[in-house]
Amino acid sequence: MAMQHLDPTDDPTAGPVPSDILARYLRDRATEFLRALRRHREAGPGGPPARTEARPGGSGPEESVDAARALRRSARRISGSLHTFRPLLQEAWSEEMRPELAWLSGALGREHAYQARLERLLLALHRLSGSAALPVQGLDPAEVAAAGPPSHPAAPDRGNLTVGAAKAGALLERQLTLARTRAHSTALQALGSARFHAVADQVAVLASEVPLTPAAAAADLRPLAAAAQDRLHDAVAALPLVTAGSPYNATALIHGLSPDPSPHPQDAPWHQVRLLLRLHRYAREVVLGGGAPTDVRIAAAGRALDHHRDAAEAAAAAASAARTPRIAPATAYALGVLHADQRHEVEAARFAFQQAWQMQTVSAP
Repeated sequence: MAMQHLDPTDDPTAGPVPSDILARYLRDRATEFLRALRRHREAGPGGPPARTEARPGGSGPEESVDAARALRRSARRISGSLHTFRPLLQEAWSEEMRPELAWLSGALGREHAYQARLERLLLALHRLSGSAALPVQGLDPAEVAAAGPPSHPAAPDRGNLTVGAAKAGALLERQLTLARTRAHSTALQALGSARFHAVADQVAVLASEVPLTPAAAAADLRPLAAAAQDRLHDAVAALPLVTAGSPYNATALIHGLSPDPSPHPQDAPWHQVRLLLRLHRYAREVVLGGGAPTDVRIAAAGRALDHHRDAAEAAAAAASAARTPRIAPATAYALGVLHADQRHEVEAARFAFQQAWQMQTVSAP
């Protein structure tokens, strides 16, 4: 379905947006990065919790998690802006900095991802074992009603699980807790490495000076932001939205029992759309500034794609656990049911995205 370009970033009647706006945005994000880094160091092991910006009742570890999240948020926005507006930035500098910011964001995000994956899988096991229901993670109630996925229980209670599900939960807990511990160590090592200090030094320079090209002085940011929007629309147009609009996608089961441990072949284009949607959102932030209206269609689509990513990765974790040698048949069966459940969540998220993307764009303050 062809989509209308209703976004003000490509409105031909709007005035030009000068490169100074991009420079200011990058300086602001770099300043946020440095503030988050200071908070993280103050709240980290061996250091006192941050006093000025800590939440009421917060602790050092909680403040450290919040600071790490803020670091990732700033790093993603700087990296995304360098990608979208790269013709206006010094090529050697931006091409060197972008992969380093991506490395840092990945290193800081894995620990949280493993923890969230474990919680999702344990909740699903609890629900599948016959307990009461909970809201589907990551989707608004309206999206849940549209997608029709089941709801989930309030908290996992291992005693209420069947034997196979309990053993499957214990196996997943061992595997994902080990992965989370390793990711935590990796993040700590990354933050103490010379590579990270080099990134922090580059961001510190960016907070005061943005290396624009000479041609940037006369440039308009809107065409580059519109190009990011066009890439998103092209990627969405290539998705099987007709299939995603069906209540049951039998094609998704073709690879469901494959022994191939590689990612599900249907997921990659959806993950790419999620990335392009994020780049479009960051471009809007640059061009429209801090007072940019919220595009509820883009926000709902983004939530659906986040849910899609989470469910796909949870399904892969269940499939990986099912390949553990010498596990009991009941355990393997529970993991197989869990894998199928998460793949159904993937389909529900695709349906929610399809519903969100095709609704009329409405802006809210």
